[in-house]
Amino acid sequence: MKTLSSLRFWLLAGRPRTLFASVSPVVVGAALALQAGSFRLLPALAALFVAAAIQIGTNFANDLGDYRRGADTAARVGPTRVTSAGLLSPRQVATGMWVAFGLAAAAGLYLVSVGGWPVLVAGVASIAAGIAYTAGPLPLGYYGLGDLAVFIFFGLVGTIGTYYVQTLAVTPLAVASAVPVGALITAILVVNNLRDADTDRAAGKRTLAVLLGRRGARLEYLALLLVAYATPAVLLLFFGQRAWVLLTLLTLPLAIRLWQDVLHTLGPALNRTLAGTAQLAFVYAIVFALGLML
Repeated sequence: MKTLSSLRFWLLAGRPRTLFASVSPVVVGAALALQAGSFRLLPALAALFVAAAIQIGTNFANDLGDYRRGADTAARVGPTRVTSAGLLSPRQVATGMWVAFGLAAAAGLYLVSVGGWPVLVAGVASIAAGIAYTAGPLPLGYYGLGDLAVFIFFGLVGTIGTYYVQTLAVTPLAVASAVPVGALITAILVVNNLRDADTDRAAGKRTLAVLLGRRGARLEYLALLLVAYATPAVLLLFFGQRAWVLLTLLTLPLAIRLWQDVLHTLGPALNRTLAGTAQLAFVYAIVFALGLML
């Protein structure tokens, strides 16, 4: 029973439900490589493993970092954080973080052998950003930089990196296709920060939702949705893609419902909206990938 409880705590710390954020860019990057006739299964799978391991390591780092900075208090309305709740010790969570990042680095060595120094730079930067989100002298999540970091590393680096390790090229299409992926994954963070705005403000955690206020955070969420749904039209008009890329419109009703939730919901009820936004990002990525391949 103790072993089962411990496993449950580790799963709670790893936040497996958030892994849509690491899978989505890999799905789109692999679809782009397939469209280019350069799909390679092993690099694609390695990219998926590395992305997931880095996200899990980042989740551990955030749990630990927020605990050390006192951001996770009894007033928190989000899911339980294992360190602050005493379910796992800070040392255990730190160990889990380094194990996850170590696994990512080990698999990343294969990708470096495939793609060379650009992959090494991207991998090191991704791990550093994961740690720096809540740690170090300038924790990104505490100075309004978390949204930008998520867009860059989950959107641009994740999608373009997956494409690159299969094709050894970076194209304008790959860059443009990474934009809606990053936008929707960043939208997940916006909901998270909107939900936690009051407790973050009290803890001195200046997320964009704190800096911009609720109205600003809601407008940011809307802007990210608009970017995500406008991009396929841009690809159709200016990048020579077929009308199949507009299949993403099939997910628009879900996006509209989520926007209504963001507009009218506060507190713990936003947990459902957060989960829905993660699902939207994943379903969008699947449909978008399909549109790129057809």
